[in-house]
Amino acid sequence: MNFSLKDHLQGLEEQLLQPEIRASQKALQKLLAPDFFEFGSSGRVLYKGEAIRENGIGEVNMRLSHFEIQELSEEVILATYRIFDEKESRNSLRSSVWRCNDGHWQLVFHQGTICI
Repeated sequence: MNFSLKDHLQGLEEQLLQPEIRASQKALQKLLAPDFFEFGSSGRVLYKGEAIRENGIGEVNMRLSHFEIQELSEEVILATYRIFDEKESRNSLRSSVWRCNDGHWQLVFHQGTICI
């Protein structure tokens, strides 16, 4: 597996946890594919157009760990990892599907599942 691609995608996932990225419609438009949707750990289904409000997608205090990727095709990657939510003091398992669009990786799908 391409180690630099893994690092790059982990960096993109970590960007999505940063307050300045989460608050920027411009940054989110770049990171999220037009057809992005999410099955949130809250149980809600979110679509790109619904999720990005004027002030972004809300601030979080989360740490990412155990990041792995699996190539589904040359242009599609499955990323899996764990998140620790500092505010809620709980872990969740995460999966994301990233697609390369015109040389840029964009998040197409994301799912969060709370660990019990």
